[in-house]
Amino acid sequence: MSNLDLSALENWLAQKLPGQTGLTAEPITGGQSNPTWFVTWGQRQLVLRKKPEGQILPGAHAVEREFRVLKALEATDVPVPTALWLEEDESIIGTPFYVMDRLEGRVMSDCTLPDVSPQDRREMYLDMARTMARMHAVRPNEVGLGDYGRPGNYFERQIRRWSKQYLESDGPRIPALDFLVDWLPENMPGDDGATSIAHGDFRLGNMMFHPTEPRVIAVLDWELSTLGHPLADLGFCVMPWHTAPDEYGGIDGTPWQESGIPTLEEFVAEYFSLALPTSPLRSFHMVFALFRFAVIFVGIADRARAGNASSQEAAELAPLAERFARRAQEIIEKGDHLWGGTR
Repeated sequence: MSNLDLSALENWLAQKLPGQTGLTAEPITGGQSNPTWFVTWGQRQLVLRKKPEGQILPGAHAVEREFRVLKALEATDVPVPTALWLEEDESIIGTPFYVMDRLEGRVMSDCTLPDVSPQDRREMYLDMARTMARMHAVRPNEVGLGDYGRPGNYFERQIRRWSKQYLESDGPRIPALDFLVDWLPENMPGDDGATSIAHGDFRLGNMMFHPTEPRVIAVLDWELSTLGHPLADLGFCVMPWHTAPDEYGGIDGTPWQESGIPTLEEFVAEYFSLALPTSPLRSFHMVFALFRFAVIFVGIADRARAGNASSQEAAELAPLAERFARRAQEIIEKGDHLWGGTR
């Protein structure tokens, strides 16, 4: 993580929150592609997120979009941190950044929730489903996000994008992933016109729960958010039921059935109990989610070969490309299934 110019930040904060003294900044580690810090300025507890330094792809690491969606959702029942200020002048601390209020709560990266009671495990999962449904029920036009992405044909565009990225990789071919490149466009459901605010990375690790209660108090990390199909988020969020703990934190192969964690069917039913009229979740949506992540892991392997990723990151994540593609094939082999749906 890049260093933070505390002197420049102190001068900037003195204009935003005069009368405070004493600045500290603690970097947050653990998968943050946008460098993030806990910042204490006098009596205020804040979080700062900035673009990384150096060359980045156009449109990537768009902290401006994160700030925009947080501000848009403040007046809704979707729990988000209060976004305070966006600074687009990169001369302040080197890149654009924004500051939001810091919330006190729990962020859990282990989907088995080992330190939680069975009753709370169940409620935390179900509240995650309810939170997603509330997010998808927000009408983008009504909160100023009507132009936040391209509506319609979401899966067609996404399949084309991720297939292109995989096919342009100079790494070894993965037969299971080659199969998915052909299978997905041939088995894509017809476009039902559903468009919502899509988080893009809606998972347990991006929820902040109340310090003691089993409820979501904030949805974090909106870097990949756009307008998209709600079932893309749902298909992604149920991946833990299909993946093992060493496959990016799944629960398959653990005694989760006796731990209080709801079944996939119960989780999806909870979502659809609050969702706007939406087509059922299908095997296709789960296959797409696994395919997308398999291609992301291919990219990590490519960066490692080029010397642009840490050896530890590559060693842990690059092999998951083939494993996730095989998991997707396992779902296909079980035949098409439908879960929930409100139309």
